[in-house]
Amino acid sequence: MTFSLEHTSAEAATKARAGVITTGHGTIRTPIFMPVGTAATVKGVFHRDLIGEADAEIILGNTYHLYLRPGLDVLERAGGLHRFSSWDRPILTDSGGFQVFSLASSRKLTEEGCRFSSHIDGSKHLFTPENVIDTQRTIGADIMMAFDECPPGTAEYGYAEKSLSLTCRWLERCFERFRQTEPKYGHGQSLFPIVQGCTYPDLRVRAAEFAKQFGADGYAIGGLAVGEPAPVMYDMIEVVNAVLPEDRPRYLMGVGTPVNILEAIDRGVDMFDCVMPTRNGRNGMLFTWNGIINIRNKKWQYDFSPIDERSDCFVDRTYSKAYLRHLTIAGEMLAAQIASLHNLAFYLQLVREARRRIVAGTFKPWKEEMVRQLSNRL
Repeated sequence: MTFSLEHTSAEAATKARAGVITTGHGTIRTPIFMPVGTAATVKGVFHRDLIGEADAEIILGNTYHLYLRPGLDVLERAGGLHRFSSWDRPILTDSGGFQVFSLASSRKLTEEGCRFSSHIDGSKHLFTPENVIDTQRTIGADIMMAFDECPPGTAEYGYAEKSLSLTCRWLERCFERFRQTEPKYGHGQSLFPIVQGCTYPDLRVRAAEFAKQFGADGYAIGGLAVGEPAPVMYDMIEVVNAVLPEDRPRYLMGVGTPVNILEAIDRGVDMFDCVMPTRNGRNGMLFTWNGIINIRNKKWQYDFSPIDERSDCFVDRTYSKAYLRHLTIAGEMLAAQIASLHNLAFYLQLVREARRRIVAGTFKPWKEEMVRQLSNRL
């Protein structure tokens, strides 16, 4: 994997940047949003539409879920996740750390790794830094994530420091295993460290300095948007990005709202993922250029205008707000499909427009106006 930093904003008030990541499965123009394909699919959306309508240049797969189902034997026999799911663009996999640590009642954390019970059948499993790398080798993602502990955003300093020390020791083991193994399917794989440290600037600096020594192809910022106030999240992004190398992509994990994404781009972040476009879409929340719509509200019952007049996605050209409201209230599957594709297309249009504005040197005033606009509740 290579990263070319093509533009840094000439505007003094922003650190926004535009680049290109090149992988064995194609290029990714940054800043970029990655739709989440938890179980080898972006829920309810055909690949045809992810590519043709949303133009998703990379998607995310989930190590924990893929490990449990369909299982590594199936993925290996298929030739990896790309071939199994018929997706020929880049894929990033998380390490599964966030998932196993969210199973607080059914996991046990030790120096070795994390023992946990499957949410599917209760069976017992162990994730270690070594076997998580092996698992991601079998999945075959272009970008793999290191195994870490993701503490809650409200963790006290003592716990956060202890957790970070463990994550750093695990990171060393991840890179040792990564260097000892090879990709399985003929394309390269990169390993990103995850910078933790909760909301404590000194821990974040320590984590970023430690991660930087590995000379990785890119770096992730984890443990944010997990309960802390948004301004604190933005402060931590600034602290970490001041340490991380400028010639590598920076990935803010699990974030977030359109406003969160614009604020993070402003602070020098390049990559994002979040379940919000699809999960919230299935529940009737639409993100539009004019603000946020709850399509269940009665006010849309007789609104026969397009879902979003500024979108070029076919669902927005084809269906009205009134029709989508009807489908949502009726519990029709098509409602979730339309809303999910609309939201994904919007997120990707938003980061593409941000990139265009960065290159043009007009990002900062545009971003300030968009933050106000996108915060509207329609």
